[in-house]
Amino acid sequence: MSDPKRATAPYLSVQGGLAAIAFYEAAFGAEELERFDHEGKLGHATLRINGGIVMLADEFPEIEHLTGTVAPPTLGGRTTVTISLTVDDADAWFDRAIKAGAKEIRPVTEEFFGRHGKLRDPFGHVWSVVTLKDA
Repeated sequence: MSDPKRATAPYLSVQGGLAAIAFYEAAFGAEELERFDHEGKLGHATLRINGGIVMLADEFPEIEHLTGTVAPPTLGGRTTVTISLTVDDADAWFDRAIKAGAKEIRPVTEEFFGRHGKLRDPFGHVWSVVTLKDA
């Protein structure tokens, strides 16, 4: 298991942090490890997803000069990263995320490295769901 104090982890900026936590729980079986509210918004949360760590907070555009980030909707729906989620059954994980509200970018297909699909979560972040071939 990842130790959130010693992990390299994506830190997502979102609009609607509590709804994002609920989505990640439904879509990816996320486990909330910690949460701090700040001025009526999500100040910080740490989630465990499939053994890895994802951190997130509501965007605070008024202090972007301190945080360095805003949420994808503030950028016109764009994002600069893809979060890769390696799982035991890409098709099942992908379908669960779609049912929870994600949008398909690329369906799960057979690739040279395994089964792979790409989706966008309701908060604008892009995820690759991958099951690697056995080596």
